[in-house]
Amino acid sequence: MNSEEEFYDAETGLESDDSCEVSFKDVTDGSDEQENGVRRRRKTLPAEMISRNNFSVWSILKKCIGMELSKIAMPVVFNEPLSFLQRISEYMEHTHLIHKACSLSDSIERMQVVAAFAVSAVASQWERTGKPFNPLLGETYELTREDEGYRLISEQVSHHPPVSAFHAQSLKQEFEFHGSIYPKLKFWGKSVEAEPKGTMTLELLKHKEVYTWTNPMCCVHNIILGKLWIEQYGTVEIVNHSTRDKCVLNFKPCGMFGKELHRVEGHIQDRSKKKHKVIYGKWTECMYSVDAKVHEAYKKSEKKAGADSKKPKQEHGCESEEADEMPEAQETVTVIPGSALLWRITPRPANSAQMYNFTSFAMTLNELEPDMERLLAPTDCRLRPDIRAMENGDMDLSSTEKERLEDKQRASRRERSEEEEEWSTRY
Repeated sequence: MNSEEEFYDAETGLESDDSCEVSFKDVTDGSDEQENGVRRRRKTLPAEMISRNNFSVWSILKKCIGMELSKIAMPVVFNEPLSFLQRISEYMEHTHLIHKACSLSDSIERMQVVAAFAVSAVASQWERTGKPFNPLLGETYELTREDEGYRLISEQVSHHPPVSAFHAQSLKQEFEFHGSIYPKLKFWGKSVEAEPKGTMTLELLKHKEVYTWTNPMCCVHNIILGKLWIEQYGTVEIVNHSTRDKCVLNFKPCGMFGKELHRVEGHIQDRSKKKHKVIYGKWTECMYSVDAKVHEAYKKSEKKAGADSKKPKQEHGCESEEADEMPEAQETVTVIPGSALLWRITPRPANSAQMYNFTSFAMTLNELEPDMERLLAPTDCRLRPDIRAMENGDMDLSSTEKERLEDKQRASRRERSEEEEEWSTRY
């Protein structure tokens, strides 16, 4: 990869030749396979992340309070070596939950597993404080996971506003998962708030069911001073448009004393609004389901038992004059008797902190496998020289290539604008 011309040309696709007939499986067969026939995927990045301690975000963002950040150029050091299109594919890390939902015969049971999948889709954001690279218009990403039984393609379909679309489907025609995302980022002095506008749609083809929901708000605290930390908050409403069942999940903000940090709680109701299940847990850890009547009885007994044992609490809220200190959170969830475990987060690799806090799944997303380059579209994220350079630890080259790609895209937009203006004038 010598220049951005080798990566990006939104007007040009792959040439028609014999290489298009080769499958990804063909190029992954061979010595890289394990004994069970599954190809080994990398477990680390080529280089560790660069420290950001010597760089000031304040010098860039001090004039941007309350503004939408999609048009603000940030130094590459604050990025992570993935495109936003690759971050979208992390929704599929826990695809086994979709397969499980497909196998269940009861609609309420399917809904609670779909709810767990919706929570798991944002779990990879925990401690991920690096900013993904903004996709270029026409940029794509393809991911085929035969071991997980799906393939996915995503594309940047609009530049202003920045809209990313994705479509994943089962290799056995069991499900389809698709949507579009328009992330709105705003800087509020000490924090950056991300509103992931866009609707997620999951279709369980066997059951002829369609589920939709939107992701919660995400906030990164201590952008200027202190340790960065993330919270998710807001109401996520999952609707089964076939049965009219609904799951309402409340991603709770940390609150004054931080005891609600990372917590998620909600319920499943049918079309008559009768509550069947209560869903609870943490989006950073696990999710459980319990019968609504059992939950109600448990809460009543807990309230009665705690009425006479209240103790004064020391205030240590999220707000402070200098930094939003992250509250200490218990890393376990109190399990209500009779609950069923729906999902538990996959432990991160031991070197995750030195690798942008990537999950094992994220580690593999920018891997360029042997001979894959001849199969990928020239617009695929894995061929971006700026992301590749950052992954290899060359920040200067990454910054230079990023600027070149952006300059080329701006020139391409100007050219298209001039052509459109000439066309409208002529006709």
